[in-house]
Amino acid sequence: MTEIDLHLLYCRFLIKFSIGLSFRGGRRSKRGRRDDRRTPKKLHRTNLEIRATEVRVVDEDGELVGVMGLSEALVKAREADADLVEISPQAKPPVCKIVDYGKMLYALSKKDQQAKKANKPHEMKGIRITFRIGPADLERQGDHAKEFLKDGHPVKVQLVMRGREKAHKGLALEKMKQFLDGFADVATVDQVPRTAGHQIVAILKPTKSS
Repeated sequence: MTEIDLHLLYCRFLIKFSIGLSFRGGRRSKRGRRDDRRTPKKLHRTNLEIRATEVRVVDEDGELVGVMGLSEALVKAREADADLVEISPQAKPPVCKIVDYGKMLYALSKKDQQAKKANKPHEMKGIRITFRIGPADLERQGDHAKEFLKDGHPVKVQLVMRGREKAHKGLALEKMKQFLDGFADVATVDQVPRTAGHQIVAILKPTKSS
């Protein structure tokens, strides 16, 4: 038995011994009852927590390194200044990856956040323009709307008319249509322009490609 094997057996003994103490001792509340709170369950076994004596090892890119004893795999992980992470415990032999476990968990967390964001319902955003809005301000509002659309949000466009401008609804409607034409590459008109009191309202829906 090599020095590494002896060290491995010793560390496993310490882990089991410490786990046994924690379950026998437990944490009690002020009323004397056992506190059932537990630390979050780890997603993977790593390094000395791996129980198999033989493992199939892959590198960080998923390329096969080979089938070897656990002690040899631990040495390779140490040489790479990384961790040995059991990613497929049900395989025979179990598949372990040589990777920085902290970076791996961070990447998995980011991926999970992105998946949740993709599944999250998109809220309605809104922009407001006026009958006498200048070209620069109109372009600025258009850029805001495009950012919302690219993020997957539908956009409500309101053209507000004030005072005597209300007498020129035809011109306001034409102005709104020209504004909406600028979104043909990123959106479709989900609600055609409609008059609502002193406003003309339309809704843009992002296209799948945007």
